[in-house]
Amino acid sequence: MSERKVLNKYYPPDFDPSKIPKLKLPKDRQYVVRLMAPFNMRCKTCGEYIYKGKKFNARKETVQNEVYLGLPIFRFYIKCTRCLAEITFKTDPENTDYTMEHGATRNFQAEKLLEEEEKRVQKEREEEELNNPMKVLENRTKDSKLEMEVLENLQELKELNQRQANVDFESMLKQYKDYEEERKRRELEEDETEMKAMLEQAQSRRFLEDSDSDEEAAQVPSRSVPKAKPTDILQEATEPQSKRLKIESWERSVGKLNSQSQLAGLVTVKKQTPGSTTANGVGKQATLQSSDAGSWSSSLPAVTQPPSAAQGSSLSLLGAYSDSEDSTSD
Repeated sequence: MSERKVLNKYYPPDFDPSKIPKLKLPKDRQYVVRLMAPFNMRCKTCGEYIYKGKKFNARKETVQNEVYLGLPIFRFYIKCTRCLAEITFKTDPENTDYTMEHGATRNFQAEKLLEEEEKRVQKEREEEELNNPMKVLENRTKDSKLEMEVLENLQELKELNQRQANVDFESMLKQYKDYEEERKRRELEEDETEMKAMLEQAQSRRFLEDSDSDEEAAQVPSRSVPKAKPTDILQEATEPQSKRLKIESWERSVGKLNSQSQLAGLVTVKKQTPGSTTANGVGKQATLQSSDAGSWSSSLPAVTQPPSAAQGSSLSLLGAYSDSEDSTSD
């Protein structure tokens, strides 16, 4: 089964393309093309305006016996949109434009006509100067005179304007230039002051941080060794270390009677009164009470006292013990 869309066709071995008959077409054959109006035009029959860019189904043909530098010239046929009158125009490769033939007139071509007239006059002058050197000199003098007149007129106009309007543009420009320089200088000064303020602020902040860090470093050692109790400084003894050790060993072995207020009701001092029976009884009672007080005071928590108070309490106890022994011997 063959393909539906064939790209390659079969050519037999005995195919000869020269034997194919050629189609003979007339040279002035016309083609239907779609184009837009190349310029603004007005129909001569009905006066309808046809604007540039209007689309038409036109007929195109090659103009016979008209060639510009080997380029063919084409002619186009269109119909008016109102009266269906035929309008024709053709290409102009010399001026890269289109030329109107008949059926309408081209609008807005005054500038083009002026340019064409100037070109024509310039061309005639060049041809005349080419054959006549005196004409060249005359034309140069005329041109120089015309140029001088133009400069004089221009100078008069400048003076007239200066009289009417007393405006010194040079001073204005100079003043504006000075103003711009002053503004730039002021901006630079403001930037410098702002930078200095920022630097001073950063430097002061750095100094504050450094001082705070130094103070913290100085306070850290004092906080590292705190006191155990606030009242320990009152309990520090002023005696030598050897004597303090002896007192501590004595208190650990025997006990400590440091407060007379606690033992005031337990220890009684013997009075020198006649009567041995009363002294003996009191001595025995003081002995028992002192022994009980010694055992009870050993169980009490140790409270440090100044050495003078400890010596006074021990002397009083020794005196009580001696009195009790005297009474028992009696």
